[in-house]
Amino acid sequence: MTADTTYTPRIRSVGLDGVLVTFGDTATDTANRAAIAFRDAVDAWNWDMVAESSSTLVSAFFRIDLAEHRFADISDRLRDVLATQDWSAAALPAGRTLWTIPATFGGDRAPQLAEAAEAAGLSEADALRDLTSTRLRVLTLGFAPGQPYLGTLGKAWNIPRQKELTPNVPTGALVAAVRQICLFAKDTPTGWRHVGQSAFKCFRPHGDTPFPLAPGDEVQFTDISARELAQIEAKVSDGSGGAVREVLE
Repeated sequence: MTADTTYTPRIRSVGLDGVLVTFGDTATDTANRAAIAFRDAVDAWNWDMVAESSSTLVSAFFRIDLAEHRFADISDRLRDVLATQDWSAAALPAGRTLWTIPATFGGDRAPQLAEAAEAAGLSEADALRDLTSTRLRVLTLGFAPGQPYLGTLGKAWNIPRQKELTPNVPTGALVAAVRQICLFAKDTPTGWRHVGQSAFKCFRPHGDTPFPLAPGDEVQFTDISARELAQIEAKVSDGSGGAVREVLE
């Protein structure tokens, strides 16, 4: 994510489907935190007209039938909430979750760690240290159901996407680009480099919580061997992939 800049939040309609409140033109830590905190604050009001809410890297979206509710009225209500505090300094919501997720890095299960380390100007050992010592935040969910974009890694990890797509990486893959890690919810092609592999399932359609991760949650990866990962895959059937969950105050 880029350096933070001063930005005045903007409110706009998205057709007749809802309203988008944007906190930045580019992905910054400040804009992301503001979007997450603002969405949580509006949700707490429990407005009847809001059918659903979500947050992106820089925005909060509220699904509202604008054929039934006047945009001007909704915009005024949102501006009232915006005026309650400086959202660039807002705290993240309480009750978030820290997930400690075991993963294997490099080798046959994650074959592009060395390539990503070279692109970042790091040794493999230093790359592994960064990937396992940095507590990452769920910036947003997208592209596939429950799939998180995690940030933010150090500036060295502002590596570009590949010029060619990798035809397929498996569910639970950790892929790196632009100072972020994406934890794949399903097998898919990608232009990001496959640096780690977990058994964590981001989409659990038959569980009580289909999307275990939420924007604002935090993730820390721990390094395990490919053999240990195989044991988790064979023995752990709840989709957690051996992850440990801790509620943050």
